[in-house]
This record gives sequence, C-alpha cells and structure tokens, in this order.
Amino acid sequence: MLNRMKHALIDSLKRKDKLQFETLAKELYPIDVAEALTKCSEKELKTFVSFSTPEFHAKVLEQASDRLQLRLIRILDYSEIVHLFTHMSRDDVADALGNLPINLRKDLLNEMKDSELATLEELLGYSRDSAGGIMTTEYIALSHELSIKEALDKIREIGPKTEVIETIFILNQKNELIGTADLRDILTTDDTKSLSQITNENLVTVFPETDQEKVSLLVSRYDLKAIAVVSQSNRLLGIITVDDIIDVIVEEQTEDILRLGGVSGQETTDGTIFHSIRRRIPWLLINLGTAFLAAFTVTMFESVIAQVVALASSMSIVTGMGGNAGNQTLSVVIRSIALGELELSKNWHRVFREITIGLIQGAIVGFLAGVILYFKVGNPMIGVIIFLAMIGNMIVASTSGFLIPLVLKRFNFDPALGSSIFLTATTDILGFFFFLGLATLFLPWLI
Repeated sequence: MLNRMKHALIDSLKRKDKLQFETLAKELYPIDVAEALTKCSEKELKTFVSFSTPEFHAKVLEQASDRLQLRLIRILDYSEIVHLFTHMSRDDVADALGNLPINLRKDLLNEMKDSELATLEELLGYSRDSAGGIMTTEYIALSHELSIKEALDKIREIGPKTEVIETIFILNQKNELIGTADLRDILTTDDTKSLSQITNENLVTVFPETDQEKVSLLVSRYDLKAIAVVSQSNRLLGIITVDDIIDVIVEEQTEDILRLGGVSGQETTDGTIFHSIRRRIPWLLINLGTAFLAAFTVTMFESVIAQVVALASSMSIVTGMGGNAGNQTLSVVIRSIALGELELSKNWHRVFREITIGLIQGAIVGFLAGVILYFKVGNPMIGVIIFLAMIGNMIVASTSGFLIPLVLKRFNFDPALGSSIFLTATTDILGFFFFLGLATLFLPWLI
C-alpha cells in the first residue's frame, strides 16, 4: 500500500496533477515523501517545489538524505531558501547547511538576518558528530525566581516556537543552569509557589565537544527526554532531544557494522565506484599482507604435509573454527566498548575468563573433530593433534578477540575498523602453526 502511494505521488509530479499530489501529501509522512523524491528527476523536483507550501517543503527537507537536500536547495533562489529555513528547527537547518558546498553555504549565510546568522554560525562551528553539532537552541529556559503562574504564561508564549516543552530548564540570576522542571509538576503545583521549589537539581549535562555516541549513552542510561549542552561556566548553550539521539544510535550502529567488515561508515550503495574502491582497498591490502604471512607459515611445514596428505585437508578446520570463535568474542567486546562498559586498564583481568572459555570450547569442538578425523583417516594420532591444536587456537581466538579491540581503543584507533583483520591474521597464522607444529612432533606416529 505504502509503495503504491509513493509511486502515485511520483506519477502526480510527472503529470503535474496538483490535486492528486496534495491528496497524497496529506496521507503520507514527510519521510515517505522524501524517499519517493529520491527517485524523481530534476524536472519533477521543481514541480514538487511549486506544488508544496513552505511548511510542507521544510518538513520533507528535514527528513531528506544529504543528496536530496542539496538537490532541493539548488532549485530555489537564496531568498526562498532563507524563507524555507524559517520553517525548520535550527539544528536541522545547521545540518542542511553543513551538507552544502562551502561557497553555496557562505552565500546563504550572507542572505540571513543577523539574529539567525549568529545562532547558525555557532551551531556550524562544532563537529557534526559532537553534542554541539546536533544540539538545538529551541528550548524553554526560565528563571528559578518565577512563580508557577508566571512560568505558565512564559511557556504559553514560548512553547509554540520550541522543540521540547515537557522539560523546562531552570536558570539562576547569573543565567547558569541549575536544574530542570517537568511540565507535569508545573501544571499540578499551586500558582503561588516558585519554580525553585519544584526544580530537580540532579542534572546530567554534556559539553559541546562531547562525542555524540557518549551523549546517546547518557540519554539511554538515564532515560532522558532531552539533555542540556553547557559551556565550561555552566551556561546553557542548547539541548539535544531524544529524536536526534535515535538518529545518532542508528548512525553509530550502522557505522560499527560496516567497519567490522572493513568498510568505511561513510560508504553507501549509491556512491561512485571510485569512492567505494578507495574506501575498501587499503584494508584489503592489509588483509593480503596477513594472508601471505599465513601462507608463509604453511610453507615452513611443506615437507610434513607432503608425507601426510591428510593434513592439507584438515588444517583449515582449525583456522576456520578459531576465526569463528574469535569473531564471537569480538562482537561482544566491541558492543561493550560502544556502551562504555569495557576499558583495557579496568578490565584486563577478564582475559582469564576468555582463556577459560577458549579452553572449554576448544576441548568440545576439538574432541568432535578428532573423532570424525579418526574415522575418516583411520589414524587416532591425527585426532589427538587436531584436538590439541583446536584447544590452543580457541584460547588464542578468545583472548585475541578480547584484547585486540581494547588495545586499538587504548591507542585511539577505532576498534570496529581493524579488529577483524588482525584477529583473522592471528587465528590463521597460529592455527596453522599449532596444527602443523604438532604434526611435525608426532610425525613418526602419522606415517
């Protein structure tokens, strides 16, 4: 049903049927309209702009991808863009401006009023993945000296222009943030009382330079509807709302998943071929180097493999199982690092837990593999060798899966980006070494 409506919307733009467009636009969410517009030509986008009210256009622009935002903005002249921005929240305006080419962005800023320009330039001065980059200045902040009646009058006046009305931020005489008040408490408190009497002074705040991932963890941990961004002197700069936090969580999780595969978090399926190759090839080259190291380990035991051919078909079992076990640990550890639960300096002792897990897993899997190889080859010694090698490599896999991301994090490298490659190299090289090394020791019983 939804897809049919999207196709109908596109068709209405092709046929320039304004009545059908307006009917569909009322039934679809702005995000659905934005998704439909990604498939439209420039001519159809111009028709959309001519059919849309500035309010509706702004809602769609807030939900549009970076590429679609740029396409929609380029259609308008500067005065129209500035007018469109007046219907958008300022954090979304800042994001839209941040996606524009520098020259176009400067021209737009020159067209803006001084009052709007100051706020937007402040927002644009922070990194896009920082608290300052995702905060909004549309909030309600009141003096703690106001009575409940005076506070309600202010809320009625300011409320329609703000993103969050449920949480009121309370300031002292020096305009420092001292706490928050819940709208429900304000509505249910006697009019003669002051805001200071219902202010919750147990504050959770962040600085504008704080990474957005840390902000999302704080909001999740304390179940906040909004979190305040303050200066070093505790002046309120802006707030970050829960809808922006949801976007951050999705963005960070997507980035981690891509990086676990050795792919940049900035790569998409509709990017250019050159861009994708440039992002992927460095890690593939590193992987090539580690693959040669593993191959070199095998060549050290060529004479042993030549005498016992069964070793050639069995040694990949050890490395493959080690890689799988290591990736299990790696996934758990990277997730714990992302949640702020693990640090190398505080949790190094947990490596003994991983050694125990590797030992038990290696013994179980190694025993089953040994039994199967015994019936296949007919020599019990090869079963013993794979049993011991599996234990050794499983211990290495679990330990490496635990330590590698923590060490990378300790030296300020992204643990999601390089961990899997280093883990695979470790389990392959040592897996081959354990298995073929043991085969060399027990060679007289294998021939």
